[in-house]
Amino acid sequence: MSLHKRLLFAMLFTVVGLTAAGWVDFGKPGFYALNGYRPSRPGSAALSWDRDEAVSPWVEALRGKRDLPPAPFVPIQFKDPKRLGVGKLLVAARGLGDPHFARTVILLTHFDEQGVVGLVLNRRTDVPISRVLDSKAAKEISDPVYLGGPVEPSAVFGLLQSSAKVEKAENIFAGIYLISDKDLFEQTLAAHRQPSVFRVYLGYAGWTPDQLRAEVKLGAWFVFPADAATVFNADPGSLWMQKIQDTELHLAEAEPLACAWQPAGSF
Repeated sequence: MSLHKRLLFAMLFTVVGLTAAGWVDFGKPGFYALNGYRPSRPGSAALSWDRDEAVSPWVEALRGKRDLPPAPFVPIQFKDPKRLGVGKLLVAARGLGDPHFARTVILLTHFDEQGVVGLVLNRRTDVPISRVLDSKAAKEISDPVYLGGPVEPSAVFGLLQSSAKVEKAENIFAGIYLISDKDLFEQTLAAHRQPSVFRVYLGYAGWTPDQLRAEVKLGAWFVFPADAATVFNADPGSLWMQKIQDTELHLAEAEPLACAWQPAGSF
C-alpha cells in the first residue's frame, strides 16, 4: 500500500474514532459549528504534527516544519506571495514531499496576518456522510465526505455553489460559499444537494502567513485563481494531475528556454 493511501486510511480511522466518541455530532456540544473557525471544544485533538504556539485564538495553523525535499523544484514558478489570498488555489508541485500535502489541490478559505486556512479538494473518501455526521438530515445521504486537511479532523465544513446569496455563509469567490454554521449546515443537508454543488469536508490545512509565503517562494506550490469547475470536479482523484499538467504546459509555452535547462529528474 502506498504512503499516500496509508495516510488517508490513518486519517479516516481518526475521523471514525471521533465520530464514535460523539465528537462529530450535530446534536451534541462536540459539533464544530465554526464561526470564524473557532473550535467549540477547547483543546480538541488533531493529527500528530510538530507544533509551536497557535497563531491566533481561532486558527490553530501549524508552524511545524514542512518536510520539503532537497531536490530542486521547477525553476519557473509562480513565486509571488502577493498572489495568495482567499479564493486562490494551491497546487502542490511534483517535488513537494510532505505526505500531508503531496499531490493536493487546496482552496484557500481564509487569509490574513493571523493565519491561513484552506481545504484540500481532492481527497475524497469512501465513507458516506451518513456514517460521519450524527444528524437526522444526514441519515440518508450516501455522498462521500472529503478530508479537508490534517488539522482538527473533527471540524466539519461545507462548500456550496449557489447563484443566490447564502446567509450565514462566507462567500469565498463568485458563487462559492463556505458553510460552518450549524443551522445552515443542517438546512443544506436536508435539501439533499447534489455533490456537484455541495460537499462536506473534515479537518482543514493551516499555516502562518510567513510559512506559506516561504513555501511558495521555494516553489512548493503553484498559485492560481479558483473556479467552480475545480472545486466541484467530478473526478477529484485525477484533479491534481490535471492541474499540474496544465501548469507545466503553460510554463513550457511561456518560457521554453528556461524549461529547456531544467535539471534532469526534477519532474
